[in-house]
Amino acid sequence: MTKRIVVADDAAFMRNIVKNILETNGYQVVGEASDGLSAVKQYKDLHPDAIIMDINMPEMDGIKATIEIKSFDEDANIIICSAISQESVVNDVIRAGAKDVIMKPFHGDSVLSVLEKVFA
Repeated sequence: MTKRIVVADDAAFMRNIVKNILETNGYQVVGEASDGLSAVKQYKDLHPDAIIMDINMPEMDGIKATIEIKSFDEDANIIICSAISQESVVNDVIRAGAKDVIMKPFHGDSVLSVLEKVFA
């Protein structure tokens, strides 16, 4: 069964990069969001198998969106994608409930290996 993914990033070009990696490798992108509030709404409406989300987004950042999603779905597969590699930020993301972090800039292989690990 094809895994269904929501991609959330305020930069359209980043959403397109992630979407292309996913769709080229057999995943189905069922929704896209350009801010944290929309990401939470997309998750609620679409019930994806995972969401790949940036940290820095308008309206609600990725950490707050992670906490919000986990408040109604404790089993949510949330993967944060960020250029911020500070250990404290990564720890905050994991504490909030994200399953893993993909650091920007990234290659398709890193996105796919994180997804494989999350779905294992």
